[in-house]
Formats: sequence, structure tokens, C-alpha cells
Amino acid sequence: MLLDYADCVLQFANAYQISQALHNKRLFRIERGIYSTTPHVSELAIIQKKYSKAIFTMESAFYYHGLTTDIPDLYHIATPAKSARLRDTRIRQMFVADNIFRLGQVEQMQEGTTIHIYNKERMLIELLRYKDKLPYDYYKEILRHYRKNINQLDIEQIQEYANIFPKSALLWKRLNDEVF
Repeated sequence: MLLDYADCVLQFANAYQISQALHNKRLFRIERGIYSTTPHVSELAIIQKKYSKAIFTMESAFYYHGLTTDIPDLYHIATPAKSARLRDTRIRQMFVADNIFRLGQVEQMQEGTTIHIYNKERMLIELLRYKDKLPYDYYKEILRHYRKNINQLDIEQIQEYANIFPKSALLWKRLNDEVF
């Protein structure tokens, strides 16, 4: 079980008890501010605990949804537009406008950890929004998966998202030309 320092204080009462638990190997320091009751923890669990308000997006979300076989080099996370820049070499941070930040957020079990991630419908919109910034083969691979599983998607939700996001006319054109 992963704990931050505040959780440790609740569980062990004070800093002295925490240091005793660390010394007696009942608690393990994973990295600064992150502790665990087990010595080995997945990096995904650490990222989710450390950045609990962030949402997995783009390459990470495409991979976790099974839309691509490419394992991302970094964890791609979305944070509100006014958030502080995160200085972690393991992540790529995307700043998202507050009015669309929570749209499509779901919880999903991944590698034994519950993570915050955007749903497949939201990720289709993100794919179309960032089409020009993604490698062509990567874009086509993900789009092929979406076309193959179009019946499993909530079309009404996709249409709702297309109307809410900026450049909705471009999104609608790409949806009609490439997906539907």
C-alpha cells in the first residue's frame, strides 16, 4: 500500500514512529514523500499517488486502453491549466483548460493500481485534436482500432465532446471524414 507523508502520520502517529517503522522495515521510503508497506511498488502506482489530481492522457491512455502496442517512454498526464509545472523526468505534462479538464475522466485498474484516465471517447477527440502532432503511422494504428470497435463507443458522448472542445468545426470534419 502506498502512503504519502500525511498518510504515514495518520497511521504511525508522529515522525519518530515513522522513522522507527522505516528502521524496522515495516515501512519503506520509495522516493521523497512517498512510502510503502511493501519494498517493491510499480512506477505507475507511484506516479498516480504522487500526482493524484492528474489524469493519464495521450500516449499513456492510448496504451492503457489497448489502442496501440507502442509502450510510451514517458507517462503522459493532464493537469489543470493553472497548475504548477511538474519537474519529474518520468512524465510529460499537458495543461488542459479547466472547463474540459474533468470531461471523460474515469478510474481504471492498471497493473494492480487504480488510475485516473480519460475514457476512450475523450481520447478519440484528443487523437483528432492532436493529429498533426502525432507520427502518421501511430495515428493510423490508433484510428484503425477505433474504427474496428466503433460499436463499443458511446457516439452521443463523442458528439457532445466535439461540441464542447475548441475548434469543434475541425473536430466534426475529422470525425465525419475519418471515423464515422
